[in-house]
Amino acid sequence: MNAASLAPLAVVLPFLGAAFAFILIRRPVAQRTVAITTLALTLSVELLMLWSAWTQGVQAVFLGGWVPPFGISLVVDELSSLMLVISSAVSLAVLVYASGQGMADGDEDGPISIFHPTYLILVAGVSNAFLTGDLFNLYVGFEILLTASYVLMTMGGTGPRVRAGVTYVVVSVISSMLFLLSIAMIYAATGTINMADLAVKLGELDDSTQMILHLMLVVAFGIKAAVFPLSFWLPDSYPTAPAPVTAVFAGLLTKVGVYALIRTETLLFPGDRINTFLMIVALLTMLVGILGALAQIDIKRMLSFTLVSHIGYMVFGLAMSSVVGLGSTMYYVAHHITVQTSLFLVAGLIERRGGTSNMDRLGGMAKLSPLLAILYFVPAMNLAGIPPFSGFLGKLGLLQGGVDLATPVSYTLVIGSVVTSLLTLMAMARVWNRAFWRTPEDAEHPDPVLLASKPDGSTLRTSKYVTDKPTGRFSGRGTIHLLPKSMVGATMGLVALGVALTVFAGPLFQLSDQGARAMLERTPYIEAVLGTGAAQGVEQ
Repeated sequence: MNAASLAPLAVVLPFLGAAFAFILIRRPVAQRTVAITTLALTLSVELLMLWSAWTQGVQAVFLGGWVPPFGISLVVDELSSLMLVISSAVSLAVLVYASGQGMADGDEDGPISIFHPTYLILVAGVSNAFLTGDLFNLYVGFEILLTASYVLMTMGGTGPRVRAGVTYVVVSVISSMLFLLSIAMIYAATGTINMADLAVKLGELDDSTQMILHLMLVVAFGIKAAVFPLSFWLPDSYPTAPAPVTAVFAGLLTKVGVYALIRTETLLFPGDRINTFLMIVALLTMLVGILGALAQIDIKRMLSFTLVSHIGYMVFGLAMSSVVGLGSTMYYVAHHITVQTSLFLVAGLIERRGGTSNMDRLGGMAKLSPLLAILYFVPAMNLAGIPPFSGFLGKLGLLQGGVDLATPVSYTLVIGSVVTSLLTLMAMARVWNRAFWRTPEDAEHPDPVLLASKPDGSTLRTSKYVTDKPTGRFSGRGTIHLLPKSMVGATMGLVALGVALTVFAGPLFQLSDQGARAMLERTPYIEAVLGTGAAQGVEQ
């Protein structure tokens, strides 16, 4: 079986699903069914692609029969196929979560009806970005993401969402313009935008020209990946969106930027010319992000800052330019997509069950919902890097790579990584102590609904609240929602996937190391696209 022959389906299926979902815009049940079925089929195809790439190596397909470098190439290797599988699994879980939330809230009408087609277009953009073999098609993938994500972010039309959406779009457009300008300059200098062809031709340019093009791409992708100091937009943009949208944004969108950085640094501009610079950026991203997280009282804003912080680990692994560092980065990206998305889904459940995501107003959640406490505790400890979870294994690989590199900067990064991990544990424990462990009466500004609620959803203060028993809600001074099974089930599935990354860490590290070797060699990618012998004389 050739994985490349299946690659177009990873993009086409979500687009077709979006078209059918839009046709069924007046039939919400059928729309949900189409969307979920489409993602399930896409995930199945991508699992076959992952297995084929693992066993057969890098493969490519050329759309329209155009011989590279003139046509559009889709390339399947260990990195792209792993990213596709993890992103589609996470997207499927979030879609089930969002569908459960929509059914529970009765949101069949209004702007929610365009959620499913827009969501599938977002998935298609992600898949296109991971598979493309040329820079302009990568730009197209980013623009698909931008368009769909803006619609999802502003869905509902509230003031805060529109303001956050404007900030997000302005920053994204600036990044895209810089990327497009980089593409134009690269084409002017080399006559091609095919990445395999560029891997051969960029080395023929003088060092100063290479450095200018290199830094322009790093800045463009750094904005999208939210590395410091280009991450200022993220904490204000993500928390305002609905919980499922925030979750999928946090899990996927920044990782597309990380993927683009990995592909640029390993394929187009190999070597260690800017590795020290990237390590300094990684350290600042870790520390500034986690210090920002510790200063927050809202759970979703805190998670947004931890998202920024842990991008630093991925940049650290990339900057090592070693099999250990790059392989650990691949594993850590898969871990972080899963765990960060899980935590944002849990934050949505906390807000739904407790009436707020403000830690000053929360308390007693462990007694109110023990299952929710478990769903928070497992990914929180995973993100903090507590043994034996995947977060610990990924960070251990990165620390090993830093020690093996044995430079002053790498040792500093090792220390900074450990400090960041401890501060992450502190941030996670702070949420646990405030939201779950203490009683509602001990909260600084307790939510009145939380004070009045019991685990069965009944009220303790009937004189102040009116109970709507059929819906499990309270009306009056506040509102509390019981948790729909589909929302809890989707979150449980994603938490279980995070645990599975620990259970199957051995095979996953083998896959990651194999992919890292191929990326650092560059020859397998170049020859899969341009043919045998095309990589002769290329600098490794």
